[in-house]
Amino acid sequence: MAIESVMSLPLGPPACEKDAKALQFIEDMTANVDLVQERVLEEILTSNAETEYLQKYHLNGATDRDTFKSKIPMVTYEDLQPEIQRIANGDKSPILSSHPISEFLTSSGTSAGERKLMPTIEEEMDRRQLLYSLLMPVMNLYVPDLDKGKGLYFYFIKAEAKTPSGLVARPVLTSYYKSKQFKARPYDPYNVITSPNETILCVDSFQSMYSQMLCGLIMREEVLRVGAVFASGLLRAIRFLQLNWKELANDISTGSLNPKVTNPSIRECMAKILKPNQELAEFITEECSDENWERIITRIWPNTKYLDVIVTGSMAQYIPTLDYYSGGLPKPCTMYASSECFFGLNLRPMSKPSEVSYTIMPNMGYFEFLPHDPSAPGFSHESPPRLLDLADLEVGKEYELVITTYSGLNRYRVGDILLVTGFYNKAPQFRFVRRKNVLLSIESDKTDEAELHKAVENASLLLREFNTSVVEYTSYAETKTIPGHYVIYWELLVKDPANSPTEEVLNQCCLAMEESLNSVYRQSRVADNSIGPLEIRVVKNGTFEELMDYAISRGASINQYKAPRCVSFTPIMELLDSRVVSKHFSPSVPQWTPERRG
Repeated sequence: MAIESVMSLPLGPPACEKDAKALQFIEDMTANVDLVQERVLEEILTSNAETEYLQKYHLNGATDRDTFKSKIPMVTYEDLQPEIQRIANGDKSPILSSHPISEFLTSSGTSAGERKLMPTIEEEMDRRQLLYSLLMPVMNLYVPDLDKGKGLYFYFIKAEAKTPSGLVARPVLTSYYKSKQFKARPYDPYNVITSPNETILCVDSFQSMYSQMLCGLIMREEVLRVGAVFASGLLRAIRFLQLNWKELANDISTGSLNPKVTNPSIRECMAKILKPNQELAEFITEECSDENWERIITRIWPNTKYLDVIVTGSMAQYIPTLDYYSGGLPKPCTMYASSECFFGLNLRPMSKPSEVSYTIMPNMGYFEFLPHDPSAPGFSHESPPRLLDLADLEVGKEYELVITTYSGLNRYRVGDILLVTGFYNKAPQFRFVRRKNVLLSIESDKTDEAELHKAVENASLLLREFNTSVVEYTSYAETKTIPGHYVIYWELLVKDPANSPTEEVLNQCCLAMEESLNSVYRQSRVADNSIGPLEIRVVKNGTFEELMDYAISRGASINQYKAPRCVSFTPIMELLDSRVVSKHFSPSVPQWTPERRG
């Protein structure tokens, strides 16, 4: 793996005065990493000195790193859950933060099958907005004239829940799109998008997607960049166009909006945008009725310079499909963020997806790093390993990210594994390696090994009356179809072939597995339609034995061999698929409702 050298040159000539200030800010922050980190920790500990959490560990008003590191333990979400639950239930005392908790951000990571609730404070929105404001000044260095057109971005909000305290719980992007910082953002010629706020702020995913796509088609020649948050979201938009182009072309031809779009705010704003345009309707019909959709993005939006989507981590699986639809357009990954904290940005946004490195901005929170050795045993709370500071990291080493935030998380393990690839000034640059313990992921869903095992166990209960059991299983995330879906390979032991499980029962097993998966998966299936029905492929008896033989022939130890719970290696998948005797799909969607939390 190539490691980048120190990148110490200033970023380049800014596109405008506003950009110059943003680029200078990046220079100042990255040149003074250790000082900024020291100041950030001092600010956090001073602000939260009276909180119950810090007092419990007898910090006694200390704000220096050594005292903090010696007294405050490293924690996971499960460790903090009792405190978070108290806040969710309405306890307004300063438990984690001295500032009032303004809302909960729901993480795409889950705990006991439910989205994690991350408490946040009002001022955190300004900190996130600051990071967003740095993205275009960097992009303008690499792609000229982005002020001469618009961005077609598919942005969506998700359903929000209420906690017993009355505080809302919602994903971080839903929170941002509903904020005054987004809704009342000042005009910026470099950041004009085709979607009116009303189309983004509609919770019905069909109406939102339909109206955003319609705006993108109407303004097709002005579009200079096409994007969504995740690569999977952009592919969902392309699939949506495949399924709905006739109705969209009809709207453009007649100048009247599809009656399926009932949201009054959308109908009102679209009335100003949608006018009859027969020529455009005919063009869309001609392009979309063609069986071949290769390069469809550049055929419909010919001035597109790049795709703005996240294609790192588990999203890398979508790169070949994006290349097919876009003719290989660049895919810059601009920022690195999570529900817990926004971390940093990519100072070389046009680099290849496999070479993306993010520079953590030291003003966003206090960051520590746990050296990551995949082969080492876990640590105990009694003898925690020494955590390193942002300024003390080494190129070529992997670390697990641990954060302390203004909102009141202290030495919290995010679960991201990062590889240091180089430095910009004194700031380390990181490649995102993976999220710890995640097995399957199509979009924002994250399913781990324990969860998959529980789902297989629950589904296999339906096989009991047939005196049948699941001998062995593995899985993979099928992303060639849009939307993608989970595929589970089962090898069955059927004790009585005359009474083997029926097609219907095996379909029900798919649904039983889905019912057992976490709420993020089920929401993606039910409300967002971003994951397709789960599939079980039953393989011939002896298949997993063949899998073991194959692994041993490639050097695996026969004593330590365990069947992989997730596969992605082509020869193994080809072997499995060549042994499939039947395929089964979930006959309906699992249960999911945006209920109250707590």
